[in-house]
Amino acid sequence: MAMDDRKQRVLTAIVSLYSNGGEPVGSTLLSRYFDMAVSSATLRNEMAALTKLGLLEQPHTSAGRVPSAKGYRYYLDCLLEQQPVLERQDKALIDGIFRELDYDPDQLADGAAKALADLLGYAVVVTTPRSDDVRIAHYELIQVGRSNVAVLAVTNAGGVRTRVARLDTPVDLTQLQKLSGVLGRRLAFLTGADVTSALLAGIAAELGSAGRNLWPIVNAAVTLLQEAKKPRIFFEGQRYLLHWPELASCLPQLLDTLADNTTARAFIRPTASGMSVRLGDDWEQCPMPGLAVASRRYLAGGGQTGVMAVIGPTRMDYQRILPTLEYFSALLGEGMSGQHIQEDD
Repeated sequence: MAMDDRKQRVLTAIVSLYSNGGEPVGSTLLSRYFDMAVSSATLRNEMAALTKLGLLEQPHTSAGRVPSAKGYRYYLDCLLEQQPVLERQDKALIDGIFRELDYDPDQLADGAAKALADLLGYAVVVTTPRSDDVRIAHYELIQVGRSNVAVLAVTNAGGVRTRVARLDTPVDLTQLQKLSGVLGRRLAFLTGADVTSALLAGIAAELGSAGRNLWPIVNAAVTLLQEAKKPRIFFEGQRYLLHWPELASCLPQLLDTLADNTTARAFIRPTASGMSVRLGDDWEQCPMPGLAVASRRYLAGGGQTGVMAVIGPTRMDYQRILPTLEYFSALLGEGMSGQHIQEDD
């Protein structure tokens, strides 16, 4: 059975109506959608044909139809060939959002994730770019309480990473200033592979008798060095996932997947060079029916890339989500490259 133009228009209409209302679509509602230009009887025949093709499902005998996973896949692959265009006023709104964000790379990624989640009402995951060229250029030590020290590592890419070290005994400012100098001389611009037992022994010798108490700070600095080139993942808007009843059964599995950096990156990785939408049924490791992930890779300069993804129900409003995600990811890439959004003239 062929997918002629009318069947395509009927499927598109049902996707749109189901996205808006979340209720099965009947022939009467569908007829109103087409301004009564097509009879209810004709629409029922087309809906029956689409159901036979596996593109629609009927939840109950007397209910209307809803798009199946196969129907959504067809809609996304064949009926959204021309990506929707973002309106000028929406672009201006997003430009304004980015002008308010912190341009530290980690803060920028996290801020963009929060902003997109709140704008769309879906969960958002953003990864920062992986870069083998990132090094710790400078360490700062800040006392936070009598026995806690915050270790701030500033990267050569402009990012700031932080860990807190807990000491057995209080530390004074003189000791912190000395240790900060030692860390700068010994660890700045090294890679994780450069941290050897001989290097650590040299640090211990330079610290002398105070080294034992200060060693948790050294460990924190080394950990920051080893993690500097690893991409970070920011997951925002989790609360929006609770708004969609159809996600209740797969929510525990989704949260487990996103809790692990390796599986999270694989889960949101685009399946194509540009924009891609993966349905939960496509996730081979553990299918999550009712879920969809729209993802876009962004270019952060120097050939480095990260990923921005929107997570929600299969019946997401793709006409709005895809162009918004496209524009957000483009601005995020510009920000990561050191380009700031300019004020309008």
